[in-house]
Amino acid sequence: MNSRSIFLIVFTLLFSALHAEADAKGRLSGEKEFEKHCASCHPDGANTINQNKPLKKESLKKNGITNWQGIVAVMRQPGPGMIKFDQQTIPDKEARAIAEYVLKTFK
Repeated sequence: MNSRSIFLIVFTLLFSALHAEADAKGRLSGEKEFEKHCASCHPDGANTINQNKPLKKESLKKNGITNWQGIVAVMRQPGPGMIKFDQQTIPDKEARAIAEYVLKTFK
């Protein structure tokens, strides 16, 4: 294997790691994006920082969050203890995929 081939392999791996996960039809994977950005603090929909605010539907509703836009709003302007995910960190399309995954998964 020559140096050009190695460079192309490394470049491809890095490019893949830095960009959003998509399925074969080009749709974003909310699950993969959630795992990449959220799962360390929200394993299985829990909340390791504030146990009173898990990602379960009942808890979200209790905190005024009833749709994907509400989840994205919290991602953009979180409360104490949560990292702020601006549009540079998680673009709107990825944020929506994550939010829809949360609503679908953590009932």
